[in-house]
Amino acid sequence: MTSTAFITHRECWLHNMGDHHPECPDRLSAINDRLIAAGLDMYLGFYDAPVAELEQIARAHPMEHVKAMMANVPEHGIRHVDPDTAMCPHTMQAALRSAGAGILATDLVLKKEIENAFCAIRPPGHHAEATKAMGFCFFNNVAIAARHALEVHGLERVAIVDFDVHHGNGTEDIFKDDPRVLMVSIFQHPFYPYSGADNPAPNMVNVPVPAGTRGDAFRQIVSDIWVPALRDHWPQMIFISAGFDAHYEDDMGSLGLVEADYVWATEQLKVVAEECCEKRIVSILEGGYSLSSLARSVVSHVKSLADL
Repeated sequence: MTSTAFITHRECWLHNMGDHHPECPDRLSAINDRLIAAGLDMYLGFYDAPVAELEQIARAHPMEHVKAMMANVPEHGIRHVDPDTAMCPHTMQAALRSAGAGILATDLVLKKEIENAFCAIRPPGHHAEATKAMGFCFFNNVAIAARHALEVHGLERVAIVDFDVHHGNGTEDIFKDDPRVLMVSIFQHPFYPYSGADNPAPNMVNVPVPAGTRGDAFRQIVSDIWVPALRDHWPQMIFISAGFDAHYEDDMGSLGLVEADYVWATEQLKVVAEECCEKRIVSILEGGYSLSSLARSVVSHVKSLADL
């Protein structure tokens, strides 16, 4: 039995915000190519992401907002939600698949069919607030998956770990003051979306870091802040908002992580997951826009999840 699921769907390639937009279909192609080149396809369980039901999305977003987003899809061309975020005719189908990937991953892990899962999906989700699409994000995939674990599977405590270069403002918006959910994160600050550093909710362990922060400082944050907070919360499942744009090759941000840092952090999270929650981890792709470093980082992260 494979220990790690890899969940994606071809419809996630069809979402396109324009020829020169950094959140592009080639991101998933680069990951797929690198996965095959590394020989990992032999060791993972591959699953097609299902289409999430609107009621499942409405656990994280009000149904009126969900329906308004669905009704806003253009028949042709591109329609902007904000200056950075746009819909094409295929966007909502891709977004429903992306949310469905996290739901399927949660089901597979909690039914003990696999130990952990990685969702190679787009559009990403962690900037999507309860009633606002922004920052390349439409629905908050990790929040939808976490709510599914809490409200369908009856878990009492979960944790969300976010190592994207940008603050997961949407995830914080949805879960602020919900004691069932602990969120630990790092993010470059000051930087888009210019949030997370001032008066975060008590269940948010936000660690803003300056431009130029490298792996040694990141590892110290994981060891000294994240891991103790996670152990105090004792989650029954860990979700990862896995953004790889803090890599030093990614010019979307100005941090200095490398693949070895992502592997090291993944190993620390696996230790906590083994202690607290029967190894249950669901990791969902967020950012990462330098195609080479994104693909290398994802493959390194997935190899660590799969003990390869």
